[in-house]
Amino acid sequence: MAKVALVTGAAGGIGSASVRAFAEAGWMVLAADRRHEATPSRASRFFPTDVAREEDVHRLFEQVSAEVDRLDALVNNAAIRSGTPLVELEAAEWDEVMASNLRSAYLVTRQAYPLLRHAQGAVVNVSSVHAIATSVNVTAYAASKGGLVALTRAMAIEFATDGIRVNAVLPGAVDTPMLREGLVGRDGSPAGLDARLAELGRRTALGRVGRPEEIAQSILFLADGARSSFITGQTLIIDGGATTRLSTE
Repeated sequence: MAKVALVTGAAGGIGSASVRAFAEAGWMVLAADRRHEATPSRASRFFPTDVAREEDVHRLFEQVSAEVDRLDALVNNAAIRSGTPLVELEAAEWDEVMASNLRSAYLVTRQAYPLLRHAQGAVVNVSSVHAIATSVNVTAYAASKGGLVALTRAMAIEFATDGIRVNAVLPGAVDTPMLREGLVGRDGSPAGLDARLAELGRRTALGRVGRPEEIAQSILFLADGARSSFITGQTLIIDGGATTRLSTE
């Protein structure tokens, strides 16, 4: 029987690449995203879901449980970006970011727990290097991703006796629609986008930004018990070496 993975935020850059990576490895892939029009092509089933909403998550797992009796992997990838300076950040925007990026992982993992326990599966939370080193004007995003790292450690401890492993990946700059949207700037002008992307890449040790497929392969590694059976509660930084360099260099 094929292993089963559920990927949230499956229509995004890293999400869709993860769906493809799991499918190419022979997994059955269940995909969830609130963007109904962007169904990942390799998904076995797609469930339109806003994982920040508790009622949506309940409905999602009613549907998932009708399809499968186990989850070998859960990838909590759903996220939104905020580029608003702290002093201009309204509470509603803060709450929206926390709901999408952090609350969703709690809601989905709680509902997935019986299926994960049955399979002694794995959870991979998609955090960000902003959890450990950040930039200006991304306060809410950085805080949500830092919270996700703490949640990863807490869940790893709670679930260890059930044989469920929980880890996080911390991508750096990856060429996704979210990154490109952030580089466009607050004025909405796309002029010079490629140049800004190239400059961002030059700041990494490897001299380029990452590809979604590279993050997806690391997610697959941490999800697959045959490859990472003795790893839990850990954070894997995937940033081309960006955080290895002193900012004073």
